[in-house]
Amino acid sequence: MAVPPKERAILAGLASKGRRGKGSLAAEDPQQAMEELGVLAASAGAEVVHSSLQWRDAPEAATLIGAGKVSELSEQAEAFQADLVLFDRDLTPTQLRNLEKALPCKVLDRTQLILDIFARRARTREGQLQVELAQLNYLLPRLTGRGVTMSRLGGGIGTRGPGETKLETDRRRIFRRIRTIERHLDSVRSHRAIQRRQRQSVPLATIALVGYTNAGKSTLFNRLTGAAVLADAKMFATLDTTVRQVCLPSRRTALLSDTVGFISNLPATLVKAFRATLEEVSEASLLLHLVDASSPTAAEQTAQVFRVLGEIGAATTPQILVLTKMDRMSGGDVDPVVLARRLLAEADLDPAASCQAVCVSALSGAGLDTLLDRVDQLLPLDPVSEAEFRLPHEATSQLHLLHQFGRVLESRWEEDGCHVRAEVPASILRRLKAFTKQAL
Repeated sequence: MAVPPKERAILAGLASKGRRGKGSLAAEDPQQAMEELGVLAASAGAEVVHSSLQWRDAPEAATLIGAGKVSELSEQAEAFQADLVLFDRDLTPTQLRNLEKALPCKVLDRTQLILDIFARRARTREGQLQVELAQLNYLLPRLTGRGVTMSRLGGGIGTRGPGETKLETDRRRIFRRIRTIERHLDSVRSHRAIQRRQRQSVPLATIALVGYTNAGKSTLFNRLTGAAVLADAKMFATLDTTVRQVCLPSRRTALLSDTVGFISNLPATLVKAFRATLEEVSEASLLLHLVDASSPTAAEQTAQVFRVLGEIGAATTPQILVLTKMDRMSGGDVDPVVLARRLLAEADLDPAASCQAVCVSALSGAGLDTLLDRVDQLLPLDPVSEAEFRLPHEATSQLHLLHQFGRVLESRWEEDGCHVRAEVPASILRRLKAFTKQAL
């Protein structure tokens, strides 16, 4: 089967001369923002043939980049035989309409590109509904003006149309579809709430992996759980939330959740649409905030993740800053706390915001034991304590329970039964209360 040729794309960006500040890739370095747009384009299956950055004091209301730059882009699109022009900023309905008229190819802004990638990546029914909801919410304000014949209704002589116009029909159909999707997602939300209550009835803590897209979350998730989640260098390779069990050094079992990656200036429509999925983050007992330590924009990416965590109500959740891809770092051993404090300071964040930091390489497995030990120490649910037990000879199931969910430090068989000293979670200690000699 022949592989269809990739669409040829031209990247277009705007750098405002007065636009400076920390915490945003575009604000810190417009060229880095364009590079990220190129990675997004490649993730969507496009081939970038040219990149054009326009510097202006302020965006132009009609075309964003100005008439002269639009004329230049039109010539470049014809010269490179481009199929589409991708803008690094969100376009207003007016700007989108004017650019579509002036350029000889398709025009997409950053949000449309991200939505297209999400549509490609969604595998579950929930993910597909969330993407469709975001696309419809984005499309609604951009229906106006798509063809003069679509808006003939009005008041006064000469403005009466033949009836309901196509514009109103499209809007009504979209509103109806949005309401249907929201009802389905509310149902998904209620199911998640039931599943969460069932998990909370059993002492199983939930740990959520969060971080900038392509920070290595899925690779680390596969390493810790033995799962086979897609791990790809492309942005948003993992879209649907996956939950698996992970066994901690104390023999406690916790649930590890792999979530969608964040990105600079995450569209508000996506945050709203993925509310049901992001609830897994806000309800987690502990967050593993992954940061690609080898990235030149690690500080800005860290700031963006903190910003999104604040938007979804997870800013106060305990977290460990996990510095990933350390196999790409040069210079020998790196102190994770020093590196974390430097990243937070560069991101204009409180260096004490995340005092816990671990360096790992999910590819080689380095640092994973340290990470699990740190998780074991910080998980607030089902704390581990040391206790002594006296089990009768026939209490084989209780002895198996100690070996399965606890860490047996010492055991000896005597005439009255088996005497065991072990570190066990509080839930197991309660179940074996009748056999407890003393808690240490």
